[in-house]
Amino acid sequence: MTAPLRIGSYAIERLLGVGSFATVWLGYDRALDAHVAIKVLAENWSHDLRVRERFLDEARLLRRLEHERLIPVHAVGELPDGRPYAVLAWADGGSLRDRLAVDEIPAPAALRLLGEVCAGVAVLHRHGVVHRDLTPGNVLFRSAGPDGAEQVLIADLGLAKALAAASGLTARAGTPGYMAPEQDDPGAVVDTRADVYGLGRLGIRLLAADPAGANPTRPDQPRRAPEIRLRDGVPPGIAAVLAQATAHRPADRYPDAATMHAALTRASGPPGRPVRSTRASGPAGLTVATGPVRQRPAPRAGARRPSRLRLAGAAVLAVAVVGAVGAESGGAGSARRVGGTYTTGPLTVALPPGWSATGATWAGQYGADGEPEPALVMSPRPHRWAADPRLPGAFVGLSASTAARATPAGFLAERTHGDCAPAPARATRQAGVEWTVVAYRCDRGRPQIIESAALHPGRPALVYVQIAPPADSGPAFVDTLLAGVRLR
Repeated sequence: MTAPLRIGSYAIERLLGVGSFATVWLGYDRALDAHVAIKVLAENWSHDLRVRERFLDEARLLRRLEHERLIPVHAVGELPDGRPYAVLAWADGGSLRDRLAVDEIPAPAALRLLGEVCAGVAVLHRHGVVHRDLTPGNVLFRSAGPDGAEQVLIADLGLAKALAAASGLTARAGTPGYMAPEQDDPGAVVDTRADVYGLGRLGIRLLAADPAGANPTRPDQPRRAPEIRLRDGVPPGIAAVLAQATAHRPADRYPDAATMHAALTRASGPPGRPVRSTRASGPAGLTVATGPVRQRPAPRAGARRPSRLRLAGAAVLAVAVVGAVGAESGGAGSARRVGGTYTTGPLTVALPPGWSATGATWAGQYGADGEPEPALVMSPRPHRWAADPRLPGAFVGLSASTAARATPAGFLAERTHGDCAPAPARATRQAGVEWTVVAYRCDRGRPQIIESAALHPGRPALVYVQIAPPADSGPAFVDTLLAGVRLR
């Protein structure tokens, strides 16, 4: 991957992290003599409107909440190729995942840290937001003063939604091992109790003597508490708190992070000190590096690694969005335009006047052979339509793997647009294909987005078409475009 020289007004120094949906760079503001983390939407997902919405919603949400326990966002922008980026504070102390990879955190500090994380998630809950992906990688550390003190920050809200939008039919989202059982059910209500489960699993990772042995309860045993054997130095009452937090049924858990935090405090005995330290605190401290980024020497052979590594590593993880799509150039299959049509693999589309097409694979969707499944984007300017709300366009993808797990109606139920109002789903038959169509009216960005899906009439595969229609067009434009989708 070639590093850009600049993003906006920031000089790029190095890569911080790469994920499926975004890339994070370390940027430097020369005028302010400050480093920032710049998260850029991955190119192969930039064509999908829903992924862009999630990406920008995370930045807007962090900006709106603007709390010392949440990763700060400074600005958003757009690259010349149309991909959005967000400028975030650089968490120079790295993540909890990084630290646990080096050594275990001493029990008293781990318990205080869990309380700090609960307090951060409680901020989200007070504002009606559920995070849905609380993992060690989403707990970050940032220098907070010259004495070596640091802030504990909650980050990566790419899966977070307002509670009003987080219930009902939603896409499966979360990290196995920390994800609440109900998040695996697309028809379940996901609320603050899902975050309580994630906090409980995080607590087990930090405080249990055998985290792998404290397995989640099975669906056929919803009332059985997980067996939690605590590390030495952890008050025994903490086991009951973690067991209640990780109960299989949401109704058996604490209602929110603040209530769980209060239970932790009661079970811990006298209130602990804040998670702070100085550089001289030794292995039990939570220290971070300050000043310029520099390489540290490798530890001496045979020396025990300290329980705290002064990290200047990945600051913000790439957003993880499950169940979204994007077009990716290249890949398997031929892609060609013939007259007023465009063909890639088994997909052929009739192009509206003035439109062209591009793309050959459906990013993130893989068939039984491990190869990406086919897709294309068509628009008057295919490479710009997702970034420019004034441009009409459409994404078309064909997936056998999706057909194996979802009906067309079920797949569309996963692809709601939180800021838009849906019309009732309608059915239309075009060119021998039975389509389910849902139209969304939106208050910002594009005034209308059409989601549509159908089963391939000749083989087990689902065809999905997302349309941003021209202004003032009606259902006839949508039906004509769907009638022009031919499947081999």
